[in-house]
Amino acid sequence: MRIGAVFPQLEIGADPAVVREWARTVEDAGYTHVLAYDHVLGADPANRPGWTGYTDKSLFHEVFVLFGYLAAITTSLELVTGVLVLPQRQTALVARQAAEVDVLSGGRLRLGVGIGWNHVEYDALGVPFTQRGARMTEQVELLRKLWADPVITYEGRFDRVAEAGLNPLPGRRIPIWFGGGADAVLRRTGAIGDGWMPQGRPDEAMRAQLETIREAAERAGRDPGEIGIEARLSLNAVPQEEWRAYADAWRDLGATHLCVNTMNFGLTRPEEHAQLLREVLPTLG
Repeated sequence: MRIGAVFPQLEIGADPAVVREWARTVEDAGYTHVLAYDHVLGADPANRPGWTGYTDKSLFHEVFVLFGYLAAITTSLELVTGVLVLPQRQTALVARQAAEVDVLSGGRLRLGVGIGWNHVEYDALGVPFTQRGARMTEQVELLRKLWADPVITYEGRFDRVAEAGLNPLPGRRIPIWFGGGADAVLRRTGAIGDGWMPQGRPDEAMRAQLETIREAAERAGRDPGEIGIEARLSLNAVPQEEWRAYADAWRDLGATHLCVNTMNFGLTRPEEHAQLLREVLPTLG
């Protein structure tokens, strides 16, 4: 099982030197990948009673720009979006940005995608909030076509490309993983996904979700064993004495990856995230 680190964007701040030191410490410690969340805008909750999501005070580094920076200062870390809210973005532009990061990083991008939940972002970006699941399925098909061929023509329900293409191409099929736990997401993962990014404990309910993915893969004529699983260990949610057992339980469920999240752990200085990650890795086996 490959063990990565969640980029602590909510708590790391905006100092590029701190970001650089965090990335280099994580790579030197032996982590295999870095996973970053994605949000474009934070909503001001002042006139939104009951708002429980991220707000305008939540700091998010833009993932493709961040990964361009990390690509230049690291040599081996896989760069993972976990997850990019794909339907609120232009498909061709995502294809371009992802291809560029993959080229400049030497083939180190993994694109985790999801439908998102924040209607404020969708409205601001001029994209309808409804039908986003259907749009994402089509987007994945178009992304793969744009990455594969120099020139394509595509006529879909949501996107159209007429005799055009990317240059440079990534030179490979960039992996696309899905985030989310709805049945539609599980079936989509089994049918067309390269992997799944669950958020939950390694229990019997999770085992059932994994079985749904495997059944969907078999119906699509795919080998379920080729679909990756990226689990997440949030240190604030699991007692320290259980961290190793938690990782082992995910191994037993067939997880191929696990990402360690240090946010909301009570750290007071940005640099403490890197220090904690360096200490945690040897305990996970």
